[in-house]
Amino acid sequence: MATESTIRVPRRLAPSQETRKAFPGTLASFWALTKPDINLLIAITVVISFGLAVHFPQTFLLSRLLNAVLGTLLVSSGAAVLNQFIERRHDALMRRTARRPVVLGGVSPRAAMTFGICVSVIGVVYLEIFVNPLSSFLAGSALGIYLGLYTPLKRVTPLCTWVGAISGAAPPLIGWAAASGSLNNPGAWSLYTILFLWQFPHFMAIAWMYREDYDRAGYMILPRCYRYRFAAFQSLLPVAILVPCSMIPSFIGVAGNVYLAGAFLLGIGFAYYSIRLALDRTNPAARRLLFASIIYLPSVLLLMLLDKG
Repeated sequence: MATESTIRVPRRLAPSQETRKAFPGTLASFWALTKPDINLLIAITVVISFGLAVHFPQTFLLSRLLNAVLGTLLVSSGAAVLNQFIERRHDALMRRTARRPVVLGGVSPRAAMTFGICVSVIGVVYLEIFVNPLSSFLAGSALGIYLGLYTPLKRVTPLCTWVGAISGAAPPLIGWAAASGSLNNPGAWSLYTILFLWQFPHFMAIAWMYREDYDRAGYMILPRCYRYRFAAFQSLLPVAILVPCSMIPSFIGVAGNVYLAGAFLLGIGFAYYSIRLALDRTNPAARRLLFASIIYLPSVLLLMLLDKG
């Protein structure tokens, strides 16, 4: 298995002087490091979970919502930057990540590390001061698990996805905690469960599409000896649990019957594409599952908010 000390950037991917001139350390390069596409989904999750936790209009504070979103995005941005700093040599070996700013030389490793640390710390402190200690603790814990456990475990065991899902499902808890100051509500944990389970088919679709990349970089996302069964298991079992779990918010009064019907239909559609990947084992099937996952999560969350109980 490749390790950090043995991996070298291939000559064809090493940042040349021309590349450094083409990708200067501009704001655009630093912006790309924060993974704004992922942050958009995180922001949506925080907003919806915040909205589900409050009682309109008595306890709704727009300033607190905006502070919760901003603080969470700062922490998630810092996590993304530090992840790319830590994995820069491995990213250089993967076609999917070979054009990231740190790999190409648009941002130096030292600048990325400094930027990532500053943004992460500011985000955690911002939540502590302008929102509440619980939301800050949750964001800081998710950051620690993501960088301290999930990131190194990717080169050790395929079970890293389970560890990553723990931190990846934190945004709805942060939003709920920001609104109510507590997680002593089954609604918060039902949202966490939905996001936790959703990540597996979503990530398996990506892992299947880029399985050769992961092998080249020494990642143990899909075990080579039984990758077909592993990918099918990681896609089908979580979705099978997700479908009934997604209906729990209706049973506990968080959402109504419209949500119940919608969540069931969306879950069946999501499960269909998971089954197709398990049967077909092709990149087109993985792309369709990835697209279905991107449609599923915001649709379920938005429907829950619109049909709030």
